[in-house]
Amino acid sequence: MPGYAVVDVEATGRSPWRHRVVEIAVVLLDDGLRPEGEFSSLVDPLGPVGPTHVHRIAQEDVVGAPRFRELAPELLDLLAGRVLVGHHVTCDHAFLDREFARIGVVLPAVPLLCTMRLARELLPEAGGWGLAACVRAAGLGWYPAHTALGDARAAAGLLRHCLDAQAGPPAELPVAAAVPWPRLGRARSLDGEGQVPVLSRALPAGPWLPGVRPAGRLASTAGGE
Repeated sequence: MPGYAVVDVEATGRSPWRHRVVEIAVVLLDDGLRPEGEFSSLVDPLGPVGPTHVHRIAQEDVVGAPRFRELAPELLDLLAGRVLVGHHVTCDHAFLDREFARIGVVLPAVPLLCTMRLARELLPEAGGWGLAACVRAAGLGWYPAHTALGDARAAAGLLRHCLDAQAGPPAELPVAAAVPWPRLGRARSLDGEGQVPVLSRALPAGPWLPGVRPAGRLASTAGGE
């Protein structure tokens, strides 16, 4: 289905080549920017979790979390056919590209849309181009920063805010829909039954944006619970 996959990753360091993803979230929007669902999970990085003072993920938090290889088939399904969106999206894309490469999967050349670049053009009053400054300038409210799902939801809100100010849908949508994506066989949980369980971080309760319901496995955010 054409649309957007807004992605955020938290990692064990800054280098996609030397460091690993420790948390990932995907917020899906359709071609009209309406929420379709979301996914989030901590990821076992198979080593130290890195800068806990930044992402607030401790080593014990990833005990029992799935490895990237276990989540990879589902992530490919979520991203396929969509424009990949993020705040400084080239960074998130680089981490995804390297994680998939480690398991022998080559990501296709997919259109990218950067909310930082959009904010530079449309929110000159922001005074800075980090996600928090851009979200404030757009009047979108508070969100739990440096959590993958919090950042992805905030970037999705920023994307809607910026694209609403432009005329017509981005040219990237039909291009993304035509890109062929690889598929992987479904990974199984350790007991051999069902889907691999995700381990989602508990987020603060309260009126934060957009979409207030915590999510793990993909779940509809329109007309659901």
